[in-house]
Amino acid sequence: MSDSRGRQTSDQPPHDDHGARPGPPPPPEEPERRGGILMGRPFGVPIYVTPSWFVIAALITWVFGGQLDRVLPELGGTRYLVAFSFAVAFYGSVLVHELAHTLVALRYRLGVRRIQLQFFGGVSEIENEAETPWREFWLAFVGPLLSLALGGAFYLAVQAVELSTVPGVLLTGLMVSNLVVAAFNLLPGLPLDGGRMLRAVVWAVTGRPMSGTVAAAWVGRALAVAVLIGLPLLSAARGVERSTTDTLVDAVLAAVLAAIIWNGAGGSLRNARLKEALPGLRLRELARRAVEVTADTPLGEALRRAREGGAGALVVVDGRGEPVGLVRESAVRAVPEHRRPWVAVGALARDLEPGLRLSAELTGEDLLRAVRATPAGEYLVVEEDGRLYGVAALTDIEQRLTAAVTGR
Repeated sequence: MSDSRGRQTSDQPPHDDHGARPGPPPPPEEPERRGGILMGRPFGVPIYVTPSWFVIAALITWVFGGQLDRVLPELGGTRYLVAFSFAVAFYGSVLVHELAHTLVALRYRLGVRRIQLQFFGGVSEIENEAETPWREFWLAFVGPLLSLALGGAFYLAVQAVELSTVPGVLLTGLMVSNLVVAAFNLLPGLPLDGGRMLRAVVWAVTGRPMSGTVAAAWVGRALAVAVLIGLPLLSAARGVERSTTDTLVDAVLAAVLAAIIWNGAGGSLRNARLKEALPGLRLRELARRAVEVTADTPLGEALRRAREGGAGALVVVDGRGEPVGLVRESAVRAVPEHRRPWVAVGALARDLEPGLRLSAELTGEDLLRAVRATPAGEYLVVEEDGRLYGVAALTDIEQRLTAAVTGR
């Protein structure tokens, strides 16, 4: 599990941090388009089922249905309906796990963007970081705690039924699966809940959230390697005769699970580095000097003026000297050099919309939010009194963030 803007909490075997890319967040999208099928909004938080859930539901139905054929052969083809019911009930347990994270996050006023049920479990996208290590610890621990409680509840329910019946088999399966989910998520490596708990402990001891993230991320990578090698070995060591197909399925699932854990751990580390770097992201330092030209100025002449003035951007102004457009760097590069004396800069400019005018005082997350709100290649940077300060190129912002995240 992990959370968003930082992270996502998930009770899937792996989990995430929302791996973060070393660049500005993408523009907003409709939640339904990016979240899957909307199932409801408990506590005001939308719950989505992604298309990948149907894949895992089919896989669970196939595997569990095959096991039922050995335990309850009298079911015949009905066993697959029972197996599908187990898949739905199991993901109901996953949802309870995620709602536990969500309720604690709402209690701490951290905000929750959505919950997703997907291939390897669930993800709660929490918008803000916990303010203290112990809040972080509790936010992570409550999910496995609920899974343990569900496992205990199903254990008690099993005592009231015959094991060799459909209810007995279903309740036993739900008991075991919830205990496995709890145990797996308590492993002390990001992006799992146990990794976030380890992060909180190291944070509390050192006083540095980044130290906790680094420790938990590397433990998470070690877990990924252990899963890749260990799960197939455990399956082989059970002493049960297995077909080549079963062995191949075990190996593929182990590889997918290990890859998700590895990538989640790396994403958590990149997110932490990004968060640490954001306070130093200042638009005033990133802005390029700009030359003001009219729309009918030939591109060759505008570039000559820019070179002489040591400028890296062109701003189109009207007859009163007011900025009205930004010459797109990509459009300039597309014009062959021999054509530049004959092409007016106005044909290469984007009209100056309100969202393209940014204050030179913007920093950190405020800057990223402004860029995300109006996606563009260039932005006009102005002083508080409206005077032109320069032009900020999206590529410069991305390069600064990439350098901070990768340490280069």
